Amino acid sequence: MNIHQKYLLRCIELAKKGLGTTAPNPMVGCVVVHNNNIIGEGFTDPYGGPHAEVNAINSVKDKDLLQEASLYVTLEPCSHYGKTPPCADLIAKHQLKEVFIGLKDPHDKVAGNGIKKLEDAGCKVTVGVLEDECREHHKRFLTFQEKKRPYIILKWAESHDGFLAPDASLRSDDPEPFWITNAHSKQLVHQWRSQEQAILVGTNTVLEDNPKLTTRNWSGKNPIRVVLDRSLKIDSNYLVLDKSVQTIILTEVEDASKYIEGVDYTVIDFSKNLAQQICKALHQHNITSVIIEGGAKTLQTFINENLWDEARVFKGIVRFKNGLPAPKLQGTLQHQKKILTDTLFVYCND
Repeated sequence: MNIHQKYLLRCIELAKKGLGTTAPNPMVGCVVVHNNNIIGEGFTDPYGGPHAEVNAINSVKDKDLLQEASLYVTLEPCSHYGKTPPCADLIAKHQLKEVFIGLKDPHDKVAGNGIKKLEDAGCKVTVGVLEDECREHHKRFLTFQEKKRPYIILKWAESHDGFLAPDASLRSDDPEPFWITNAHSKQLVHQWRSQEQAILVGTNTVLEDNPKLTTRNWSGKNPIRVVLDRSLKIDSNYLVLDKSVQTIILTEVEDASKYIEGVDYTVIDFSKNLAQQICKALHQHNITSVIIEGGAKTLQTFINENLWDEARVFKGIVRFKNGLPAPKLQGTLQHQKKILTDTLFVYCND
């Protein structure tokens, strides 16, 4: 690994500090280097705030050093006005002599324009440093830009003998979840919720388990709740409609008089290509990543339409002998680890 790759690796480390807060913007990391010393660092603020390059340049105490400094960044600096001014303009203004970029930005308002601005200002630009690592880091943003859909994470817990839930005869009359995993796994799931922009469940999951879908067991923001409710069976007594978190209902009902005030409704056709339509609707809502938490029918819909990027599957030690079978998927096992009595399997979709 050469020195430029080491500085880009530091950029990726910094960028991860923005996980769960920058969306729909990418979580970018940046360092400023002078005479082989890092003199400034930054990562993207929560959405609407300064970008990584701005924070890194602002952190440099002696601004006179910038003209003799190099800047490293995980993604091409933006070249357009959004909620903040163009980062490429700021870099050009301070006359940094060299910029090393991990990845070209595919966003149609950038797409090489940031690089061109820098080169026109007399800056030497190198693109593609640790490109594969930067692509992996920016997978949510890149999926949204290149595939026009969110990055999709499937998540479920199954019993040791492969069931999502026990037979109905074993469930209580109250709509409470039947926990397969331990408290540590449950906390990890809440951490994941804080890292992704949205969480999605089907109608039956809400009717049977009455979940809140928030990050109660982890310090972090709540994801946007997305609920499939074809005929609006879910009433205001259910926790997902308590208006404490932004909630989007995907439905076939077009009669707005049946909508609950303070809840977003989007009409889709449930009769064909459901996962594809869900992806289109979420893209229109500017959602870059989503965790699909169930139930079985919803998860299998995304698997059958091959619309998933990652699957996180917990296997507990409880045995149901009979019940609702867990989904089946074809994917590459990336890794597995023990969480006390549970085992977590993480798959990627090739």
